[in-house]
Amino acid sequence: MGEPVSTTKKQRRSLSPRELRSRLRKEYPYAGTAWLMVLPSVLFFAVFVIYPVCNAFYVSLTSWDLISPPKFIGLGNYVRLFSDRSFLNSAMVTIYYTFVLIIFELPISLGLALLLDRKIKARGLYQAIIFAPAVLTMVAVAMIWRVVYAPTSGLYLMFTEPFGIGGVQWLNNRNLAMPAILIVSVWKNIGYYMVIFLAGLQAIPSSYYEAARMDGAGNWAIFRNITLPLLKPFILFVSVISIIRASQAFSLFYSLTSGGPANATKVLPYLIYDVAFGFNRMGYASAMAVVMFAALLVLTIIQFRVLRPQA
Repeated sequence: MGEPVSTTKKQRRSLSPRELRSRLRKEYPYAGTAWLMVLPSVLFFAVFVIYPVCNAFYVSLTSWDLISPPKFIGLGNYVRLFSDRSFLNSAMVTIYYTFVLIIFELPISLGLALLLDRKIKARGLYQAIIFAPAVLTMVAVAMIWRVVYAPTSGLYLMFTEPFGIGGVQWLNNRNLAMPAILIVSVWKNIGYYMVIFLAGLQAIPSSYYEAARMDGAGNWAIFRNITLPLLKPFILFVSVISIIRASQAFSLFYSLTSGGPANATKVLPYLIYDVAFGFNRMGYASAMAVVMFAALLVLTIIQFRVLRPQA
């Protein structure tokens, strides 16, 4: 198979540009149509992804206050960044929020998918109820949970008042604010990830399970040796998306705590917003965004290495 391809390549090198174009038109008659169909997506990606990323990196090398022209300062913003306590605190808050969230989201959503993959009554209703929070906007979710967390009249009192617990300052207590937001995030996201896992479970052929049961395998052995390996692509997708979404969280923190109390919930996106539009330090904020982008890129590559299905 390799020899004809190499021969074809040699032949193409010996052709003149006009002859090469003519031969390519014969071999790929619909190439021009394919390029025209792909072109809008390529342009969209270039304008709204590649250009902003490149421009953000350029701005990160400058000192710019949105009024005077940008002043090139090289790596000055990056040098200052890693000695900035506010940045380091926000980075740690973001890492804590992201990894605690994924530790709860993945098993809960997978567990719900396993339960709903069985033949139970009103399964569609349960799916709809669990998935409903996923279609709400983050601001609407924040408004709902403000009512839940209200210290003296919140809905949480329905569960805590019988035990004599009331007046809890969920969003104004440094030790409780982040756990409170994590609860909201899990409630918001597990329905979306549950549907993805449910699609993965329903794609597994039932013959695999039947053969395993005929061989005497128990439920745990079937889950470990059949379900989990075949769900690896879905686990990879959910883990990557969950980490990216968590590390970019902004609306929930802005609406519920505004980064407080005492910066306990000031995640990196909120700090970037604060530095850029609160203090007009666009270069410094861009440096933070570039560092966060690089960290997410590295983390995503690691996830693909670890979780990708083995050939």
